[in-house]
Amino acid sequence: MNIFGQVILVLISILFTIFQHFIHNEPFFTLDFVFFTVIAWIVGWQYDKARFYEKNARASEDSYKQLIDSLPDPVYVTGEHRLLYANHAAVSMIGATKKEDVIGKYITDFIVPEYENRLMERFKQIKKAKQPVNTIEYKAKRLDGKVFFFEVSSLSIVFGGKEAILSIGKDVTERKEQTSQLLQKSEKLALLGQMAAGIAHEIRNPLTSIKGFIQLFKSDHLQDEYYDIVLSELDRINEIVGEFLVLAKPSAAVLVEKDVKVLIKEVVTFFNSQSILKNVQIFVEYESDLPMISCEENQLKQVFLNLLKNAIEAMPVGGTIEVKVMAKGEGHIAVQIVDQGVGIPEDRISTLGEPFYTTKEKGTGLGLMTCFKIIESHNGKLTFQSKEKVGTTVEIILPTITRQLLSMEISYNH
Repeated sequence: MNIFGQVILVLISILFTIFQHFIHNEPFFTLDFVFFTVIAWIVGWQYDKARFYEKNARASEDSYKQLIDSLPDPVYVTGEHRLLYANHAAVSMIGATKKEDVIGKYITDFIVPEYENRLMERFKQIKKAKQPVNTIEYKAKRLDGKVFFFEVSSLSIVFGGKEAILSIGKDVTERKEQTSQLLQKSEKLALLGQMAAGIAHEIRNPLTSIKGFIQLFKSDHLQDEYYDIVLSELDRINEIVGEFLVLAKPSAAVLVEKDVKVLIKEVVTFFNSQSILKNVQIFVEYESDLPMISCEENQLKQVFLNLLKNAIEAMPVGGTIEVKVMAKGEGHIAVQIVDQGVGIPEDRISTLGEPFYTTKEKGTGLGLMTCFKIIESHNGKLTFQSKEKVGTTVEIILPTITRQLLSMEISYNH
């Protein structure tokens, strides 16, 4: 450690004492001289120590930046929603030629507007978690306005002595396009034909009923219940079209931090009156200290509503439904819905979630298809186990907000 500060301050003390000795004829070695020299030495030592640590901190930060620059994946650091640092890969990905073109700008300048709320919620979760959070995808834009998809994981750090967020990710646009093209080529025609036939069949039935009752109206054979039937059939057509809109219309869901226990409680409370009328009791069981999840609240509620509705309808003579919420391995929780219904034949479980496949008399199969889509968009998994005349167990597995760094690394390797 350099002792420049100590030497200078001690020399100043000595020179001042010499000045006093020759000008005012004061003794050279006095108690004041010793006292001020010791103080000068201590202050100088503290000054040198502060400079030493400051120099080491600058060297450490320089090494940190060199390490980030050497990484092949885009890495950037943000603070107060501004870019504090970006490596060469990140600068290149955003379409800039040098770091000065991006450093200091707001991170929202590079995010498509409908994804900004998702970004802000994620920042809140990162600061609270203080550890790596699971990977999330954003729709971003380059300096020239070109749009791309960016998959990123983030961690709260200290940068330049202040709180910041370190993010590392990659451009997944090409991967998404390739996956989309492969899926379209292999499934588009088959799914189009299947869904077209399903639409025609499902809508034709209520239209036939409506046509018959309109003919009765024309012949003045009117009864009040006819109007109710016509309205019911129109509602059914509207429901089918509505389910298609949910499946067909993509949206950028805003994922927020939620307690799954609260979501389950709200859904069960909503269903209580209906379940009592059907002679069905719903029991809920939670494990203690369950971690929070990152989800789109209304979408997840829709899943729970659909599954509980299916469970109630599977028990025409009544019974009990058990809802269990528990930890599932590392970084996941599970929600199980267990009914005592008629069950599902084993050979039909694999077809669940396909459009227009259903065991219900007036079902479309689109409800379960929607559930599968929503859970998949939350990086979760939906499975069924069933035995005829015994009941069905539906399990939803969802990732928690904070997942282990290992899972993040596995995601990047793939």
